[in-house]
Amino acid sequence: MTIRRLTGPTLLATVGLALLGTLAIMLFCSLIGADMRGGGKLSFLSLGEVWAGLTGTETDASRIYVLARLPRILAAAIVGAGLAGAGCAFQAVLRNPLAEPYTLGVSSGASLGAVLAIRFGLDTSFLGGSALSVAALGGSGLTVYMVWRLGKVGNALPPATLLLAGVIVAMWCSAATMLAQYTASFVEVTKMVHWLMGGLDLTDYTELGRASAMIGIGMVVLLSRGRDLNALSAGSDAAASVGVNAARTITITFAMASLIVGAAISIAGPIGFIGLIVPHAMRAIVGADHRILLPVSMLAGAALLIVCDTVARVAMFPAEIPVGIVTALLGGPFFVYLLRREKTRGQLWGG
Repeated sequence: MTIRRLTGPTLLATVGLALLGTLAIMLFCSLIGADMRGGGKLSFLSLGEVWAGLTGTETDASRIYVLARLPRILAAAIVGAGLAGAGCAFQAVLRNPLAEPYTLGVSSGASLGAVLAIRFGLDTSFLGGSALSVAALGGSGLTVYMVWRLGKVGNALPPATLLLAGVIVAMWCSAATMLAQYTASFVEVTKMVHWLMGGLDLTDYTELGRASAMIGIGMVVLLSRGRDLNALSAGSDAAASVGVNAARTITITFAMASLIVGAAISIAGPIGFIGLIVPHAMRAIVGADHRILLPVSMLAGAALLIVCDTVARVAMFPAEIPVGIVTALLGGPFFVYLLRREKTRGQLWGG
């Protein structure tokens, strides 16, 4: 794999353009939605109404924006950026562009935690937060530990064994999730299915703040590892030859990416394919240099999930589609295209 080196000004210009594009998409999509003043009809807010909401002016429109649309847009941006950044990091350490949170078991572990919380009737709040969010985050953490222990060979973390361990743990978590659903009541199964579809409709500022802190920490650490990920993408031996500790880099990257995914799933449910689609698409556009690929993937992930959530809100209005369904409908064909276009692992990584 050849990494195209970019100069400082080019890096800043590219990331700056991506940031401006993402902010424009956030603003436009935040204008679209249900107008609760008119019986729930679909409407566009004006920029003046948005500004009133941001500056604290109390009007019906500003309350709609601040209490309903803004937290959802912010949640979509944060979750999308986190999932795309984590997917990019996973693909780098595993040297496989088909790697994403689902294939490494992190999403399955979080889903199992939330399903068990519903199955055993835990309270709706725990330590000031949603019990489902806490259970999902705990499930993802335990899954990460299991994958890390199973994938470790001596003091090394070979990408192949790490990926295999992730697939095994994901399958086990999926089976346990189905068992919990099979033994649950109709009401519990309904709650489980709704959560497993993924959605941003129940996001509030408190939950968003907690998740954003964890996602933010993880993304900062990943961004600081761009050069190490470049070296690791060429293989552990190549990384060692330039002074990069491969095992340490894999451990830190895997832990931070998993923290991001767990926090994202805790507020949005298991939203698939963002971590697969975005890094691969951005790699084709900006190249494989992770100093720029990571931040651009994060911004593109934010923009994509915002657009998908907007489609979910308006496509069948007044009904609302879970955003996880929209991303799956988009990601499935992309996954098939990716497999059909490149037939070997080497072509997938270098193509």
